[in-house]
Amino acid sequence: MLNPIEGEIFCIDKPLRMTSFAVVKKVRAVLRTHLKTRQVKVGHAGTLDPLATGVLILCTGHATKRIEELQSGVKEYIADLRLGATTPSYDLETQVDATFEWKHIDRPIIDRVLQEQFTGSIEQVPPAFSACKVDGKPAYKLARKGQDVEIRSKTLVIDEIEVLKCGLPEEPTLQLRVVCSKGTYIRALARDIGEALGSGAHLTGLRRTRVGDVTIVDCLTLDQLVEKLDNEEYVSPEQAAAERLERERQENRERAARQKAERAARKPAKKCDSEPKRTSQIK
Repeated sequence: MLNPIEGEIFCIDKPLRMTSFAVVKKVRAVLRTHLKTRQVKVGHAGTLDPLATGVLILCTGHATKRIEELQSGVKEYIADLRLGATTPSYDLETQVDATFEWKHIDRPIIDRVLQEQFTGSIEQVPPAFSACKVDGKPAYKLARKGQDVEIRSKTLVIDEIEVLKCGLPEEPTLQLRVVCSKGTYIRALARDIGEALGSGAHLTGLRRTRVGDVTIVDCLTLDQLVEKLDNEEYVSPEQAAAERLERERQENRERAARQKAERAARKPAKKCDSEPKRTSQIK
């Protein structure tokens, strides 16, 4: 039986063009229907852009307390880049705003740039079209209004970066595998690689294949998850609350017993006030 109130973790292969929040909203609606209550917490462990697909971890109920732990895991992406053109959002959300020469680039140049400039600890300025806060507001809301957005750089770690496919010299395309730390924007990485190559670049496709120990093979599609949820049995909110209360009481009893034992162990043994009297023997 599923117990979404106590906490469940679902791993989803996020669909293309769907926001991470829309996935959360859909799953929460299904759970509310089956549990017959609106008091169902659902959150995700790491946003994926609408134009990205792949691993998205959802947590429910008390398992939402694990979100920070889960999203801190190392992430792996497969990224498709197009050299010779840039966009304001660094991906296909916006139109190309500038084009550049790219025929000076070859595979050895790419390998050298990736190894020397994009391996290990790097500095990265997040995209203006991102959820980073500027004066308390998401940067993307300001960027979409045409306002200038200034975001501070942050230190990240690129553990691995390798070329999976290279379209050069016929086509200015690259496919990269990137293993990186939390907070890395692959769109911004595409921008920075384009600048380092002197050609500009933007992201044309992105798939997250791993978050911590969760890989894409562990994930269900959203439709598969909804079907699974529709055919499950559930612990009712009332039963979940009662079971949690009993667990907390038992934990409190065990804690009190441990504390009592610890106090007893620390208490010094009583010393005798005087030596025992010797019985005199009659000769």
